[in-house]
Amino acid sequence: MQSSGTGQQGAATGEFTATPWPRRALGTLAGCGTALLHAGYFLLAGTPLAPFLLWPRTRTTALGVLLGGARRLTGLERGRRSSFFGDRFPAPAGPPGPEALRYLAVRTGTGLLLTLVLALLLFGVVLAGILALRAVQLSLGVGQLVSQAALGGVLLFLDVQGLYALAALDTRTAHAFFGPSERELLQRRIDELATSRAAVVAAVDTERRRIERDLHDGIQQRLVALSMLLGRARRGRARDPERADALLTQAHQETQDVLAELREVTWRVYPSALDTLGLQEALGGVSERCALPVRTEYDVDRPLPQPVRTAAYFVISEAVTNAAKHAQASKIGVRVQLLSYTLHLTITDDGRGGADPAGGGLTGLRSRVAACNGVLRIDSPAGGPTTIAAELPCT
Repeated sequence: MQSSGTGQQGAATGEFTATPWPRRALGTLAGCGTALLHAGYFLLAGTPLAPFLLWPRTRTTALGVLLGGARRLTGLERGRRSSFFGDRFPAPAGPPGPEALRYLAVRTGTGLLLTLVLALLLFGVVLAGILALRAVQLSLGVGQLVSQAALGGVLLFLDVQGLYALAALDTRTAHAFFGPSERELLQRRIDELATSRAAVVAAVDTERRRIERDLHDGIQQRLVALSMLLGRARRGRARDPERADALLTQAHQETQDVLAELREVTWRVYPSALDTLGLQEALGGVSERCALPVRTEYDVDRPLPQPVRTAAYFVISEAVTNAAKHAQASKIGVRVQLLSYTLHLTITDDGRGGADPAGGGLTGLRSRVAACNGVLRIDSPAGGPTTIAAELPCT
């Protein structure tokens, strides 16, 4: 499924994508090599520059020379993280500052320790091979074999734990340096909330205008017609009783139609079944009112928070309505599934596709989902089918 407008934030936030473990293992080995390179740089370049860094008059020039090499080394680390670990970091805002030296120092220490741990692991593998060879040659007693195997198992466990801990530290250090700062993340979150708030306000205004239009163009016109029928029946009751009875019958039918349309409008505003019977029953009402067959799969085993329940209902209701009106579809499928603490919604139709993610209907869906800190994905190639997927966190 192709994402449309949401969820594409890896390049902006320093996220990473999963990569196969052999590739990550190669990246770890490459990190050991770059750590040796960093150590050599600090030794060969930092040592001669140290006196000039201590003297105030030459400190700026010496620091600039040292940072020039650090720029290339940090670029090498960025490439290593991107190539082997799938990290996607934002472009650097400018030349590196002193924090680049701090990052390289931490990276050097981590990489050298990682090299030592890997060397110990390799040494342990060699000893394990020797132990296995001696066991095959029956030159070891059972007690010696058990004690050596137990000791080797404990050392292997500690070595692997150290390997994972150092690799995790390397990842956190890279994300802290190359990724956005906490201030940038906070500002980005503020901007997202402001945009979401504006979208919600716009969606509410649009909904109010739709309700006013439904009441004015639908129910109000029917009530005017009903009033006219009753007036004609009252005026003609004395002259033509049969005609008056026919008008009253027509007025009675008009009353039933007005009540049905009023129930439809109130249901679209907010279905009472959503609070009294739950989301599953409310979605059953959506299926009953749709002109197309709707197949609904509901897999939720616990109550949902009220905001999530409401957002899920309106997302599905509006998506089904849009598909029935514009997609030229013959059937619609709806799936509601709660996985961990996230509610997953999937609405599919077999229509003509080509839905515009920037259109009014889909923009409204995106606003509803964004108001709950959710993610909306739209896949609608020309010729169909169309799939709308939403993820709503329930925490």
